[in-house]
Amino acid sequence: QVQLVESGGGLAQAGGSLRLTCAGSGRTFGDNAVAWFRQAPGEEREFVAAISWSGGVTHYANSVKGRFSISRDNTRKTVWLQMNKLKHEDTAVYFCAAGAYNGDWSGEREYDYWGQGTQVTVSS
Repeated sequence: QVQLVESGGGLAQAGGSLRLTCAGSGRTFGDNAVAWFRQAPGEEREFVAAISWSGGVTHYANSVKGRFSISRDNTRKTVWLQMNKLKHEDTAVYFCAAGAYNGDWSGEREYDYWGQGTQVTVSS
């Protein structure tokens, strides 16, 4: 079993930065790929970024490529999402999710464990 808790959300200005943290617990956290998804009001949840269990492979949505960076430290059971050059359209609730990778980084069904989410609001 893996538990996930997100933190680090808040209010930022367009062009600014935020760093989200996903704190994991459970013996198998280090065996799982971890991803960030986001959901804006009235929109479906969408994939943002993912990282393999070892941290050696990362994958990004085109909308955040070059602006966001995902990283992890399995000794601390933590995954981060560094968000730079924020845009108003990045405003959403951000969720981290963990699961065994089976070939589709961006598929919600790949991930068995989900956090409660953290709100990110970017003012234009």
